[in-house]
Amino acid sequence: MRQVQGSVVCPQCSRLVGVSEEKCPFCGAWRPGLFGWATVLRRALGGRLDLFTLIVGSCGTLYALALLVSVAGGEDILGGGLFSMLSPGRVALLQLGMTGGFAMDRGWWWTVLTAMYLHGSLLHIVFNVMWIRNLGPAVTEVYGAGRAFLLFNVAGAGGFLASNVMTGTPTIGASGSIFGLLAALIVYGRRRGSSVVTQQLWQYAILLGLFGFIMPGINNWAHGGGFAAGWIAAQVMNLDDERQDSTWVLLASLALIVMTFVGVGLSFVQVRGELLG
Repeated sequence: MRQVQGSVVCPQCSRLVGVSEEKCPFCGAWRPGLFGWATVLRRALGGRLDLFTLIVGSCGTLYALALLVSVAGGEDILGGGLFSMLSPGRVALLQLGMTGGFAMDRGWWWTVLTAMYLHGSLLHIVFNVMWIRNLGPAVTEVYGAGRAFLLFNVAGAGGFLASNVMTGTPTIGASGSIFGLLAALIVYGRRRGSSVVTQQLWQYAILLGLFGFIMPGINNWAHGGGFAAGWIAAQVMNLDDERQDSTWVLLASLALIVMTFVGVGLSFVQVRGELLG
């Protein structure tokens, strides 16, 4: 419930301030109580909800939904081999938010958010979920849950923007976000002076990058763009030993969750409209 009286902890300076204070008297942070919703938001996104579990669950749910939509639309999902086993059809992926030059031409900006939760085959989603589960908790541990979630989304969107500008190829997947998480951990290691960890992470990034040039159908622009976006975002983020996410970081995380779910709905409506129109 919304807090209407009493005190809250200022997310900037960690001191107690009145929930209705317009500015923190100690550090000047604007609306530290967020009109009474700060505590509710922090408990929901920073405590009760594991944001990377939400990411993995969303990837799995949308993958299953894409397969169902493909079957309902008469598209083949069996594929021709290991790498294309259980592959959702193109029309189904378009309806659920695949991005590319076609989406940018139509002003479907939300697809740079929705596409990172879509996957093109069973092997694709298993590989990406494995890396998300390996890297997500580590990034959360050093940056905090809200900032880790922002890094994932900023990196994914940055990777897709690079891909859409440079190639315009229809694309999906969380690999740009994964490269962004790797970049964020490298930045953290450099700022903390941990050369051993940083070298190991660079090895992972280089191996994954080389893998992208060996395997067919890999979007290397999304990988490179995701790494660059994750690096830049991590550089501008403050590091603190308490890893306390500010109210505004959590609010931005909530906004991204809402925009992504709404974006899936918008894609479905827009594509259905074009197909039936």
